[in-house]
Amino acid sequence: MIDAATDGGGMEVIMNKFIFSYPTKVYFGEGSAQQAFAAELGRIGETVMLAYGSGSVKKNGVYDEIKLLLEGAGKKIVDFSGIMPNPTYAKAQEGAALARNEHVDFILAVGGGSVIDCCKVISAQAMLDGDIWDMEYGKGKFPTAGIPMGAVVTASGTGAEMNAGAVITYEEKKWKGPVFGTGATFAVLDPAYTKSVPPMQVLSGAFDTLSHAMETYLGTSDQDNVSDDLALAVMRNTVVNMRRLLADINDMQARSNLMWDSAMAENGILKCGRLTDFQAHQIEHQLGAYTDCNHGQGLAVIHPAYYRHIVKDAPEKFTRFAKVVFNADTAEAGVEALAGFITECGLPTKMSQLKSTVEITPEVLRQVADTCNIIKCNPRELGREEIYEILTECL
Repeated sequence: MIDAATDGGGMEVIMNKFIFSYPTKVYFGEGSAQQAFAAELGRIGETVMLAYGSGSVKKNGVYDEIKLLLEGAGKKIVDFSGIMPNPTYAKAQEGAALARNEHVDFILAVGGGSVIDCCKVISAQAMLDGDIWDMEYGKGKFPTAGIPMGAVVTASGTGAEMNAGAVITYEEKKWKGPVFGTGATFAVLDPAYTKSVPPMQVLSGAFDTLSHAMETYLGTSDQDNVSDDLALAVMRNTVVNMRRLLADINDMQARSNLMWDSAMAENGILKCGRLTDFQAHQIEHQLGAYTDCNHGQGLAVIHPAYYRHIVKDAPEKFTRFAKVVFNADTAEAGVEALAGFITECGLPTKMSQLKSTVEITPEVLRQVADTCNIIKCNPRELGREEIYEILTECL
Protein backbone atom coordinates (compact mmCIF):
# COMPACT_ATOMS: atom_id res chain seq x y z
CA MET A 1 0.00 0.00 0.00
CA ILE A 2 1.30 3.45 -0.91
CA ASP A 3 0.76 6.19 1.65
CA ALA A 4 -1.13 9.19 0.29
CA ALA A 5 0.55 12.58 0.39
CA THR A 6 -0.99 15.18 2.68
CA ASP A 7 -1.11 18.95 2.72
CA GLY A 8 0.48 19.16 6.17
CA GLY A 9 -2.87 19.30 7.92
CA GLY A 10 -3.70 15.63 7.47
CA MET A 11 -5.88 16.02 4.37
CA GLU A 12 -5.07 13.83 1.39
CA VAL A 13 -3.72 15.69 -1.62
CA ILE A 14 -4.49 14.40 -5.10
CA MET A 15 -3.62 15.87 -8.47
CA ASN A 16 -6.06 18.60 -9.50
CA LYS A 17 -8.13 18.24 -12.64
CA PHE A 18 -6.67 20.16 -15.58
CA ILE A 19 -6.86 20.77 -19.31
CA PHE A 20 -3.49 21.17 -20.99
CA SER A 21 -3.00 22.89 -24.34
CA TYR A 22 0.30 23.84 -25.94
CA PRO A 23 -0.54 26.43 -28.60
CA THR A 24 2.95 27.86 -29.20
CA LYS A 25 4.93 26.24 -31.99
CA VAL A 26 8.63 26.43 -31.12
CA TYR A 27 11.43 26.74 -33.67
CA PHE A 28 14.60 26.00 -31.72
CA GLY A 29 18.26 26.22 -32.68
CA GLU A 30 20.71 28.27 -34.70
CA GLY A 31 19.18 29.55 -37.93
CA SER A 32 15.65 28.72 -36.75
CA ALA A 33 14.31 32.16 -37.77
CA GLN A 34 14.65 31.28 -41.45
CA GLN A 35 12.90 27.97 -40.85
CA ALA A 36 10.13 29.65 -38.88
CA PHE A 37 9.43 32.32 -41.44
CA ALA A 38 9.46 29.85 -44.31
CA ALA A 39 6.72 27.93 -42.51
CA GLU A 40 4.77 30.81 -40.94
CA LEU A 41 4.80 33.64 -43.49
CA GLY A 42 1.59 32.45 -45.09
CA ARG A 43 -0.18 32.86 -41.74
CA ILE A 44 1.34 36.27 -40.95
CA GLY A 45 -0.82 39.25 -41.86
CA GLU A 46 0.11 41.89 -44.40
CA THR A 47 0.83 44.68 -41.89
CA VAL A 48 3.28 43.59 -39.21
CA MET A 49 4.12 45.55 -36.07
CA LEU A 50 7.81 44.89 -35.44
CA ALA A 51 8.22 45.56 -31.73
CA TYR A 52 11.51 45.75 -29.84
CA GLY A 53 13.29 47.49 -26.98
CA SER A 54 16.07 50.05 -26.78
CA GLY A 55 17.68 49.16 -30.09
CA SER A 56 20.16 46.41 -29.23
CA VAL A 57 18.51 44.22 -31.88
CA LYS A 58 19.60 46.80 -34.44
CA LYS A 59 23.18 46.79 -33.20
CA ASN A 60 23.51 43.01 -33.22
CA GLY A 61 21.93 42.54 -36.65
CA VAL A 62 18.82 40.63 -35.52
CA TYR A 63 16.50 43.47 -36.56
CA ASP A 64 17.92 43.63 -40.06
CA GLU A 65 17.68 39.87 -40.46
CA ILE A 66 14.02 39.77 -39.39
CA LYS A 67 13.10 42.87 -41.39
CA LEU A 68 14.67 41.37 -44.52
CA LEU A 69 12.64 38.19 -44.08
CA LEU A 70 9.40 40.17 -43.70
CA GLU A 71 10.07 42.59 -46.55
CA GLY A 72 11.09 39.72 -48.78
CA ALA A 73 7.59 38.34 -48.30
CA GLY A 74 6.01 41.70 -49.17
CA LYS A 75 4.92 42.59 -45.65
CA LYS A 76 4.38 46.20 -44.56
CA ILE A 77 6.36 46.91 -41.39
CA VAL A 78 5.20 49.22 -38.60
CA ASP A 79 8.05 49.87 -36.18
CA PHE A 80 7.30 50.05 -32.45
CA SER A 81 10.46 50.59 -30.42
CA GLY A 82 11.47 51.69 -26.95
CA ILE A 83 9.81 48.96 -24.88
CA MET A 84 11.59 49.21 -21.56
CA PRO A 85 12.56 46.63 -18.94
CA ASN A 86 9.57 46.36 -16.59
CA PRO A 87 7.25 47.50 -19.42
CA THR A 88 4.68 50.06 -18.41
CA TYR A 89 0.94 50.09 -18.91
CA ALA A 90 1.26 53.43 -20.73
CA LYS A 91 3.69 51.88 -23.23
CA ALA A 92 1.30 49.01 -23.90
CA GLN A 93 -1.55 51.47 -24.48
CA GLU A 94 0.69 53.44 -26.86
CA GLY A 95 1.36 50.28 -28.83
CA ALA A 96 -2.32 49.36 -28.94
CA ALA A 97 -3.22 52.79 -30.31
CA LEU A 98 -0.54 52.48 -33.00
CA ALA A 99 -1.77 48.99 -33.93
CA ARG A 100 -5.31 50.28 -34.38
CA ASN A 101 -4.28 53.36 -36.36
CA GLU A 102 -2.02 51.39 -38.70
CA HIS A 103 -4.45 48.46 -39.08
CA VAL A 104 -1.83 46.03 -37.86
CA ASP A 105 -2.88 42.41 -38.36
CA PHE A 106 0.20 40.68 -36.91
CA ILE A 107 2.61 41.58 -34.10
CA LEU A 108 6.15 40.27 -33.98
CA ALA A 109 7.91 40.76 -30.65
CA VAL A 110 11.71 40.71 -31.00
CA GLY A 111 13.46 40.78 -27.65
CA GLY A 112 13.28 39.36 -24.16
CA GLY A 113 10.42 38.92 -21.73
CA SER A 114 9.67 42.63 -21.39
CA VAL A 115 9.10 43.10 -25.12
CA ILE A 116 7.05 39.91 -25.41
CA ASP A 117 4.91 40.74 -22.36
CA CYS A 118 4.19 44.24 -23.62
CA CYS A 119 3.13 42.84 -27.00
CA LYS A 120 0.71 40.37 -25.41
CA VAL A 121 -1.17 43.29 -23.85
CA ILE A 122 -0.95 45.39 -27.03
CA SER A 123 -2.45 42.49 -28.98
CA ALA A 124 -5.50 42.15 -26.73
CA GLN A 125 -6.00 45.86 -25.95
CA ALA A 126 -6.02 46.80 -29.63
CA MET A 127 -9.18 44.73 -30.11
CA LEU A 128 -11.02 45.89 -26.99
CA ASP A 129 -13.38 48.84 -26.65
CA GLY A 130 -12.64 49.24 -22.94
CA ASP A 131 -9.54 49.26 -20.75
CA ILE A 132 -7.97 45.82 -20.31
CA TRP A 133 -6.86 46.49 -16.72
CA ASP A 134 -10.36 47.59 -15.68
CA MET A 135 -11.76 44.56 -17.47
CA GLU A 136 -9.54 42.08 -15.63
CA TYR A 137 -9.30 43.70 -12.21
CA GLY A 138 -12.68 45.40 -12.13
CA LYS A 139 -15.02 43.00 -13.90
CA GLY A 140 -13.00 39.81 -13.49
CA LYS A 141 -13.15 39.07 -17.21
CA PHE A 142 -10.39 38.30 -19.67
CA PRO A 143 -9.84 38.95 -23.39
CA THR A 144 -10.93 36.21 -25.74
CA ALA A 145 -9.36 37.63 -28.91
CA GLY A 146 -6.29 39.57 -29.98
CA ILE A 147 -4.11 40.42 -32.94
CA PRO A 148 -2.11 37.26 -33.75
CA MET A 149 1.51 37.49 -32.66
CA GLY A 150 4.82 35.70 -32.75
CA ALA A 151 8.02 36.04 -30.74
CA VAL A 152 11.72 36.05 -31.59
CA VAL A 153 13.55 35.58 -28.30
CA THR A 154 16.85 37.43 -27.91
CA ALA A 155 17.21 37.20 -24.11
CA SER A 156 15.91 34.10 -22.35
CA GLY A 157 14.87 33.47 -18.76
CA THR A 158 11.28 34.61 -18.40
CA GLY A 159 9.66 31.99 -20.63
CA ALA A 160 7.32 34.76 -21.77
CA GLU A 161 7.06 33.27 -25.26
CA MET A 162 5.31 30.20 -23.80
CA ASN A 163 2.08 31.68 -22.45
CA ALA A 164 -0.44 34.54 -22.54
CA GLY A 165 0.42 36.03 -19.15
CA ALA A 166 2.21 39.38 -19.08
CA VAL A 167 3.77 41.32 -16.20
CA ILE A 168 3.13 45.04 -16.56
CA THR A 169 3.94 48.03 -14.36
CA TYR A 170 1.05 50.44 -13.92
CA GLU A 171 3.01 53.45 -12.74
CA GLU A 172 0.04 55.64 -11.78
CA LYS A 173 -1.33 52.93 -9.50
CA LYS A 174 2.09 51.89 -8.08
CA TRP A 175 1.28 48.34 -9.14
CA LYS A 176 3.16 45.63 -11.00
CA GLY A 177 1.47 42.36 -11.79
CA PRO A 178 -0.17 40.06 -14.32
CA VAL A 179 -2.34 41.13 -17.22
CA PHE A 180 -3.54 38.37 -19.55
CA GLY A 181 -3.33 39.08 -23.24
CA THR A 182 -2.55 37.02 -26.33
CA GLY A 183 0.06 34.28 -26.48
CA ALA A 184 2.45 33.82 -29.38
CA THR A 185 1.39 31.35 -32.06
CA PHE A 186 5.05 30.61 -32.76
CA ALA A 187 8.36 31.40 -31.11
CA VAL A 188 11.92 31.46 -32.45
CA LEU A 189 14.48 30.33 -29.89
CA ASP A 190 17.91 30.79 -31.45
CA PRO A 191 20.66 30.72 -28.79
CA ALA A 192 22.92 32.67 -31.15
CA TYR A 193 20.64 35.68 -30.69
CA THR A 194 21.68 35.87 -27.01
CA LYS A 195 25.37 36.38 -27.78
CA SER A 196 25.25 40.16 -27.36
CA VAL A 197 23.36 40.06 -24.06
CA PRO A 198 25.63 41.26 -21.18
CA PRO A 199 26.81 38.40 -18.93
CA MET A 200 25.00 39.66 -15.83
CA GLN A 201 21.73 39.90 -17.77
CA VAL A 202 22.19 36.32 -18.98
CA LEU A 203 22.70 35.12 -15.41
CA SER A 204 19.82 37.23 -14.09
CA GLY A 205 17.52 35.73 -16.70
CA ALA A 206 18.68 32.21 -15.86
CA PHE A 207 17.98 32.85 -12.18
CA ASP A 208 14.44 33.87 -13.14
CA THR A 209 14.12 30.45 -14.79
CA LEU A 210 15.39 28.77 -11.62
CA SER A 211 12.89 30.78 -9.59
CA HIS A 212 9.98 29.72 -11.84
CA ALA A 213 10.84 26.05 -11.34
CA MET A 214 11.43 26.43 -7.58
CA GLU A 215 8.17 28.27 -6.97
CA THR A 216 6.21 25.79 -9.05
CA TYR A 217 7.78 22.86 -7.19
CA LEU A 218 6.97 24.30 -3.76
CA GLY A 219 3.25 24.39 -4.51
CA THR A 220 0.76 21.69 -3.56
CA SER A 221 1.30 18.32 -5.24
CA ASP A 222 0.49 14.68 -4.58
CA GLN A 223 3.09 12.04 -3.77
CA ASP A 224 5.37 10.89 -6.60
CA ASN A 225 4.06 13.70 -8.80
CA VAL A 226 5.66 13.75 -12.24
CA SER A 227 5.66 17.56 -12.27
CA ASP A 228 7.87 17.59 -9.15
CA ASP A 229 10.41 15.35 -10.87
CA LEU A 230 10.40 17.52 -13.97
CA ALA A 231 10.75 20.73 -11.93
CA LEU A 232 13.72 19.32 -10.03
CA ALA A 233 15.34 18.30 -13.31
CA VAL A 234 14.87 21.80 -14.75
CA MET A 235 16.32 23.34 -11.56
CA ARG A 236 19.34 21.07 -11.56
CA ASN A 237 19.99 21.62 -15.27
CA THR A 238 19.69 25.39 -14.84
CA VAL A 239 22.25 25.40 -12.02
CA VAL A 240 24.64 23.16 -13.99
CA ASN A 241 24.52 25.35 -17.06
CA MET A 242 24.76 28.63 -15.14
CA ARG A 243 28.00 27.25 -13.70
CA ARG A 244 29.18 26.40 -17.20
CA LEU A 245 28.60 30.01 -18.21
CA LEU A 246 30.58 31.20 -15.20
CA ALA A 247 33.49 29.21 -16.65
CA ASP A 248 32.86 30.33 -20.23
CA ILE A 249 30.22 32.96 -20.97
CA ASN A 250 30.39 32.04 -24.67
CA ASP A 251 29.50 28.37 -24.09
CA MET A 252 26.72 28.06 -26.67
CA GLN A 253 25.70 24.60 -25.53
CA ALA A 254 25.07 26.00 -22.04
CA ARG A 255 23.13 28.95 -23.51
CA SER A 256 21.05 26.52 -25.56
CA ASN A 257 20.25 24.41 -22.51
CA LEU A 258 19.28 27.49 -20.48
CA MET A 259 17.04 28.75 -23.28
CA TRP A 260 15.11 25.48 -23.26
CA ASP A 261 15.07 25.40 -19.43
CA SER A 262 13.41 28.81 -19.59
CA ALA A 263 10.74 27.56 -21.99
CA MET A 264 10.13 24.38 -19.99
CA ALA A 265 9.69 26.31 -16.75
CA GLU A 266 6.85 28.39 -18.18
CA ASN A 267 5.10 26.31 -20.86
CA GLY A 268 2.66 24.94 -18.29
CA ILE A 269 3.95 21.37 -18.08
CA LEU A 270 5.43 21.81 -14.59
CA LYS A 271 2.19 23.37 -13.32
CA CYS A 272 -0.26 20.65 -14.40
CA GLY A 273 -2.47 19.40 -11.59
CA ARG A 274 -1.23 21.63 -8.79
CA LEU A 275 -1.35 25.00 -7.09
CA THR A 276 1.95 26.85 -7.20
CA ASP A 277 3.82 29.05 -4.75
CA PHE A 278 4.83 32.26 -6.48
CA GLN A 279 4.98 34.43 -3.36
CA ALA A 280 8.60 35.48 -3.96
CA HIS A 281 7.59 36.62 -7.46
CA GLN A 282 4.69 38.61 -6.05
CA ILE A 283 6.99 40.37 -3.57
CA GLU A 284 9.55 41.16 -6.26
CA HIS A 285 6.91 42.40 -8.68
CA GLN A 286 5.74 44.97 -6.16
CA LEU A 287 9.34 45.89 -5.36
CA GLY A 288 9.59 46.62 -9.08
CA ALA A 289 6.53 48.84 -8.88
CA TYR A 290 8.26 51.11 -6.37
CA THR A 291 11.81 50.84 -7.80
CA ASP A 292 13.36 50.03 -11.17
CA CYS A 293 15.48 47.06 -10.09
CA ASN A 294 16.19 44.14 -12.41
CA HIS A 295 13.62 41.37 -11.97
CA GLY A 296 15.98 38.38 -11.82
CA GLN A 297 18.35 40.20 -9.49
CA GLY A 298 15.49 41.20 -7.19
CA LEU A 299 14.44 37.55 -7.01
CA ALA A 300 18.02 36.55 -6.15
CA VAL A 301 17.96 38.90 -3.16
CA ILE A 302 14.52 37.85 -1.91
CA HIS A 303 14.54 34.07 -2.33
CA PRO A 304 16.98 32.97 0.41
CA ALA A 305 15.34 35.22 3.01
CA TYR A 306 11.87 33.99 2.04
CA TYR A 307 12.94 30.34 2.07
CA ARG A 308 14.52 30.67 5.53
CA HIS A 309 11.07 31.69 6.74
CA ILE A 310 9.16 28.78 5.15
CA VAL A 311 11.71 25.93 5.11
CA LYS A 312 10.13 24.25 8.14
CA ASP A 313 6.69 24.40 6.52
CA ALA A 314 7.71 22.06 3.68
CA PRO A 315 10.62 20.02 5.09
CA GLU A 316 10.27 17.05 2.74
CA LYS A 317 10.17 19.18 -0.38
CA PHE A 318 13.07 21.37 0.72
CA THR A 319 15.13 18.29 1.64
CA ARG A 320 14.55 16.74 -1.79
CA PHE A 321 15.38 20.08 -3.43
CA ALA A 322 18.61 20.22 -1.41
CA LYS A 323 19.71 16.72 -2.41
CA VAL A 324 18.77 16.80 -6.09
CA VAL A 325 19.72 20.36 -7.03
CA PHE A 326 22.68 21.10 -4.74
CA ASN A 327 23.76 17.71 -3.36
CA ALA A 328 23.14 18.99 0.17
CA ASP A 329 21.94 16.80 3.05
CA THR A 330 19.21 18.81 4.77
CA ALA A 331 16.43 21.25 3.94
CA GLU A 332 18.23 24.12 5.66
CA ALA A 333 21.51 23.22 3.94
CA GLY A 334 19.72 23.40 0.60
CA VAL A 335 18.55 26.95 1.31
CA GLU A 336 22.07 27.99 2.27
CA ALA A 337 23.46 26.26 -0.83
CA LEU A 338 21.06 28.36 -2.91
CA ALA A 339 22.32 31.51 -1.14
CA GLY A 340 25.91 30.44 -1.81
CA PHE A 341 25.13 29.78 -5.46
CA ILE A 342 23.72 33.29 -5.83
CA THR A 343 26.98 34.69 -4.45
CA GLU A 344 28.97 32.36 -6.73
CA CYS A 345 27.13 33.79 -9.75
CA GLY A 346 27.92 37.37 -8.71
CA LEU A 347 24.22 38.18 -8.37
CA PRO A 348 23.12 40.69 -5.73
CA THR A 349 22.48 39.38 -2.23
CA LYS A 350 21.28 42.63 -0.63
CA MET A 351 18.88 45.40 -1.64
CA SER A 352 21.76 47.88 -1.57
CA GLN A 353 23.39 45.97 -4.45
CA LEU A 354 20.38 46.34 -6.74
CA LYS A 355 21.01 49.04 -9.33
CA SER A 356 17.85 51.02 -8.70
CA THR A 357 17.60 54.75 -9.29
CA VAL A 358 15.13 54.80 -6.38
CA GLU A 359 16.74 54.46 -2.96
CA ILE A 360 15.42 51.32 -1.29
CA THR A 361 14.63 52.35 2.27
CA PRO A 362 12.61 50.72 5.07
CA GLU A 363 9.79 53.13 4.18
CA VAL A 364 9.76 51.91 0.56
CA LEU A 365 9.80 48.30 1.73
CA ARG A 366 6.88 49.02 4.04
CA GLN A 367 4.87 50.16 1.01
CA VAL A 368 5.91 47.05 -0.93
CA ALA A 369 4.81 44.77 1.91
CA ASP A 370 1.51 46.59 2.35
CA THR A 371 0.55 46.38 -1.33
CA CYS A 372 1.99 43.14 -2.70
CA ASN A 373 -0.30 40.28 -3.68
CA ILE A 374 -0.44 37.47 -1.12
CA ILE A 375 -0.62 33.92 -2.47
CA LYS A 376 -3.08 31.72 -0.61
CA CYS A 377 -1.41 28.33 -1.10
CA ASN A 378 1.52 26.18 -0.03
CA PRO A 379 3.82 26.10 1.79
CA ARG A 380 2.26 28.74 4.06
CA GLU A 381 0.36 31.97 3.58
CA LEU A 382 2.37 34.98 4.76
CA GLY A 383 1.07 38.05 6.52
CA ARG A 384 2.15 41.56 5.65
CA GLU A 385 4.28 41.96 8.76
CA GLU A 386 6.25 38.83 7.89
CA ILE A 387 6.67 40.03 4.30
CA TYR A 388 8.05 43.31 5.66
CA GLU A 389 10.37 41.34 7.94
CA ILE A 390 11.63 39.31 4.96
CA LEU A 391 12.25 42.48 2.98
CA THR A 392 14.11 44.26 5.77
CA GLU A 393 16.30 41.18 6.24
CA CYS A 394 17.40 41.81 2.64
CA LEU A 395 18.59 45.38 3.27
